[in-house]
Amino acid sequence: MSAPQIPNLKTFRSPHGGRIQRRGLHVATEDEKATNDKIIQATDQDASVSRLSAVEVGYLHDTFAKAFVVSENDSWTRRFPIINRGTYVRTTAIDELVHRFLSAEPIVKKQIISLGAGSDTRFFRLQASGSDFSDSIVYHELDFAANTSTKISTIIQTKSINQCVPGPLEISSDGSKLHSPKYHIHPVDLRSPFPCEDPMNPRAKLIPLDHVDVTLPTLLISECCLIYLEPEAAETVLDYFASIFPSGTSLGFVLYEPINPFDSFGKMMVSNLAARGIVLQTLQKYHSLEIQKTRLRKHGFVGAAAEDVDFLWENWISANEKERVAALEMVDEVEEWRLLAQHYCVAWGWRGKEDGVWKAW
Repeated sequence: MSAPQIPNLKTFRSPHGGRIQRRGLHVATEDEKATNDKIIQATDQDASVSRLSAVEVGYLHDTFAKAFVVSENDSWTRRFPIINRGTYVRTTAIDELVHRFLSAEPIVKKQIISLGAGSDTRFFRLQASGSDFSDSIVYHELDFAANTSTKISTIIQTKSINQCVPGPLEISSDGSKLHSPKYHIHPVDLRSPFPCEDPMNPRAKLIPLDHVDVTLPTLLISECCLIYLEPEAAETVLDYFASIFPSGTSLGFVLYEPINPFDSFGKMMVSNLAARGIVLQTLQKYHSLEIQKTRLRKHGFVGAAAEDVDFLWENWISANEKERVAALEMVDEVEEWRLLAQHYCVAWGWRGKEDGVWKAW
């Protein structure tokens, strides 16, 4: 349930060229729910191919990306230049926020919890970086069991990735759960109830997932994960994590999602994804940068910021880096790039001492 590829403008049309019609309330059957889950789970492979495309062209350095792409005869589809640039900006911006969190007080042990992580390679990249803080990280990933099983299998079978996970490894009998001293993979459906002291009591105290340490400074990451949940379920996820960490524990959150669904481009974006069976369930509720910031404050993040990908490209990418990226491949349609980039955002929030792990945020 990781971030899907940024859609291409040329495909923002429904199969019949018009808008999708609402035909009244429909309650999904169990078979339909299972099909929808598979569609969402499959977006992880979209993300893997987009990441590999950006790596192969030279936008990103990620020696682990190829291992997570499922393809026949080592064939996969290279993305359009504006999609490669979008993948690059999103990854670079989130990596920057993660780096600021980890490099502030680098000897302090910290924790990262990635929601809907899928085949994301960030933990392996951090471990391979040899940074001062690489030994001070505890990393958790949550996703559907189908996705976690695939990832664990890849970790076991790929020597370069396996070497990034310090042992001993504890893997569940069904292969969907992994625990190690620094890295944990949890098979979790975020729509299901979170663990509590008494499952029979709806008011029972919520408790952390296995091996989550609520005393450590912690960063939550959601790259196009919560947007697939119904708004109430997405709220519940944030409420859960905000409640299990004591007020004295530094807690941060980084979110990457589409925005601006109500203009002509946004309507085509929604229609195009709906034609593939993908519904962005929280998009209308959290449709702007300001509303994303309000959302974070509502959940107790006293500091909150949000910028679209266009702003991040213009202001977070250095002139030298822009020149390097521009030389990789031609982006002919600059206006289309800007339009696309203005419909995706990174939002981030934090609570705790601002002169501590959040001082660079």
